[in-house]
Amino acid sequence: MSWTGSPTTNDEGGRFAAAQAANETNTDLQNRRAARVVAGRAIDVDDCAEMLAMLGLDANDRVAVD
Repeated sequence: MSWTGSPTTNDEGGRFAAAQAANETNTDLQNRRAARVVAGRAIDVDDCAEMLAMLGLDANDRVAVD
């Protein structure tokens, strides 16, 4: 039995996974920043929760502070 495919020398899957991980990290950072801005501008807890919901963020998520 012979194999007719051509082997690749680059790691496309690894580069894609690294790009996805970097994108996820960037998205998390942006979400934390947005939550901080919302919390700083909110009138009260309900206002904060409502604005976070408008952004698609969860008011109950606990994230590390940078």
